Amino acid sequence: MHTVYLDNAATSFHKPPPVGARMREYVDEVGATVNRSSYHAAQQAGMTTLRLRQRLCALFGFADPTHVILTPGNTWGLNMLLFGALRPGDHVLVSAMEHNAVMRPLTQLAKRGVRFDRIPCDGQGRLRLDQMEAMIRPSTRLVLLAHASNVSGTVQDAGAVGEICAARSIPFALDAAQTAGHIPLDFEKLHLSALSVPAHKGLMGPQGIGALLLRPDFAKTLEPLVSGGTGSVSDSEEIPLYMPDRLEPGTPNLPGIYGWEAALEYLEGVTVEAVAAHDHALTERFLAGLREISTVSLIGPDTDEGRVGVFSLDFPGKDNAEIAARLEEEFGILTRCGLHCAPSAHRTLGTFPRGTVRLSLGWFNTEGDIDRALQAIKAVSAG
Repeated sequence: MHTVYLDNAATSFHKPPPVGARMREYVDEVGATVNRSSYHAAQQAGMTTLRLRQRLCALFGFADPTHVILTPGNTWGLNMLLFGALRPGDHVLVSAMEHNAVMRPLTQLAKRGVRFDRIPCDGQGRLRLDQMEAMIRPSTRLVLLAHASNVSGTVQDAGAVGEICAARSIPFALDAAQTAGHIPLDFEKLHLSALSVPAHKGLMGPQGIGALLLRPDFAKTLEPLVSGGTGSVSDSEEIPLYMPDRLEPGTPNLPGIYGWEAALEYLEGVTVEAVAAHDHALTERFLAGLREISTVSLIGPDTDEGRVGVFSLDFPGKDNAEIAARLEEEFGILTRCGLHCAPSAHRTLGTFPRGTVRLSLGWFNTEGDIDRALQAIKAVSAG
C-alpha cells in the first residue's frame, strides 16, 4: 500500500536528495574531523562547517557565525540555554503551550531554586499577552516561548513578546522547532537573545543536529553544560573563553553537518517564502475539507491565519489511538497519536489526558496527500 507521510512535526520526510548524498560523501570520501588537523580533508570539513553556520546566519537574519552553536538537536540546545543561563533565585516565564524539552529541564531547575510561571493561553493555544507584563518579576531572567505549538499548530506573536522583553531588558529565547523553515524568522526584528532550531524538521536536514544562535552579550552569561576537548587551547585545562569553542566540546556530528548544509542550500533555492505559500495552500485545502466532516473535531485554530500546518484531531466517542492505527492499516495515512510530549499544551487545549491524532505537513506533501487523508478521516470517523 502506498503511504502518505503526515508526521512532519516529528521529523520531515522525504529529505531533499542532496542531503543523503552529501552525508555519504563525507563518510566515504572525507572522514576527517574539524579543529584537530591541517591536512586537506580536515580543512574541507572545516569549511563545510563554516558554510553551515553562515547559511544559518543568512536564514535567520543573524550577524555572527561564531555565535551559531551547533548542538546534538533542539532539545539539547534548550537544555544548554536553560541550565546555562539560570541560577537559584532566578525566575522564568514560559507559555502554557510548551513542549517537555522546556518543561522537564524547568522542573529539574525548580528543585534547585529556579522559579517559573506559565503565561496563560486561550482555548486555541494563543498567548494572553495582556497577562504577561503583570507576571514579570524583578527576578525574571528569561522569557522562553515555543513559537508554534507541536500540538495545535498555533503560532504565537513572538514580535509582541520580543518588544515587551526588550523594553524590560529581559532576554527572550525562541524555540522554533515548528516554525524554522516553514515561515520567515528574523533574529534582530524579534528582539531575540537566543534562537534554538533542529535540523530535521522544517529545515529538512538529518536528525541528531541542531543550532543555538546566541546574542553575544547573552552568550557570555551562559555556563557551559558540557566541557571537554575542542582542538583549541590544548595547553590549558580551562574551557576556552571564545565562541563557538566555549559551547562546542567534543567531536561534532560531521555527517550531520554535511547533510544539513546541503539541506539549507536546497532551502535557499526553494526559499522559505515558497515553503510558507505551499503550507498555506495545503492548510486551506485540509481545513476546508475538514469542515465537511461533522464527526471529527479540530483542536486549535480553525483558519489558516496564525497557524502552521500541524493539526490535532479528536474523534468523539472513539479511541483516538485506534483511529490512528486504522488510518495507517486501512488507508496508509501516517500520523501520530497521543500527548506529543506536551502535556501542558494538551491541558490548555482541553485534550489531556485523552490526547489527539496529529497530522502535520511538509514541503514534499501534495494536494493528493491532503485529499487522501480527508477521505480516510471521513471513513474512520463514520464507521
